[in-house]
Amino acid sequence: MESLEIAPQPEAVEAPGRAAVAVRFADLVELTKPRITSMVAVTAAAGFVMASPGRLDWLLLAHALLGTSLVASGAAALNQVVERGVDARMRRTARRPLPAGRLHPDVALLWAVSLSVVGVTWLALAVNLLTALLGALTLAGYVFVYTPMKRLSSLATVVGAVPGAVPPMMGWAAARDLLEPGAWALFAILFLWQMPHFLAIAWMYRADYERGGMPMLPVVDPDGTRTGRQAVLYAAALVPVALLPTPLGLTGPVYFIGALLFSLAFLWASWRFQQATNSTTAKKLLLTSVVYLPALLAVMFLDRLL
Repeated sequence: MESLEIAPQPEAVEAPGRAAVAVRFADLVELTKPRITSMVAVTAAAGFVMASPGRLDWLLLAHALLGTSLVASGAAALNQVVERGVDARMRRTARRPLPAGRLHPDVALLWAVSLSVVGVTWLALAVNLLTALLGALTLAGYVFVYTPMKRLSSLATVVGAVPGAVPPMMGWAAARDLLEPGAWALFAILFLWQMPHFLAIAWMYRADYERGGMPMLPVVDPDGTRTGRQAVLYAAALVPVALLPTPLGLTGPVYFIGALLFSLAFLWASWRFQQATNSTTAKKLLLTSVVYLPALLAVMFLDRLL
């Protein structure tokens, strides 16, 4: 019996077309890791605000945040292009657009390079060359040093924390066109905060990282002794470093008290993780780290306004 072929209605063709475009757009946006990029923008804004003793230049701030966000988005997308094979072997990343096969690598690469080039160019033309240089170095360090090093050594976490701590310096450079002690203090805060944060994530997903062939510290430290100890050491170092903006004249007592309390709470969560290194304490440390940074920046902004 011959089957009957029914000609598709125009609406039936057009709707899936629109849906496909929407899915493609969503996948391209997902490549940019919007949550991480938004945090990059917030930390860059913190650097800009701290470097602006008088009235804020809102237009310059907007240009700086746009360019920084584009560079961060491009770096995130390039990272996923390079790591698409590794991501396919890890459960937490297997559904990303590239390992899931929803995007062709060439499309993703073009998107990533375009974002990166436009971002660095925007910073150079609309902000200043120093900020653009910092953006370019951050991009290169993240994609060409940190990303391949993740498959070679547990020290990749330390290396990766460097580009992750540069955005507030970019904000500072955008406002002043130079780097001063305050910029380096903000860099140090971000650098030290990232370490317990990353170690908690790595412990929670250590089996995944092992499947992906990434020798993160929790993978090569199965009992968690070194992992917990390093989390405590970095959190302890963060306590005095987080207070530096006040003696440097950037903030007052409101920030000092808030930073001290938040940093001690972060140290406590890290110590609990070190005492009993397991999924429960790792989740609590991760939650504390996620709350810590926005809280610290909020009290920094509040102190700036008072």
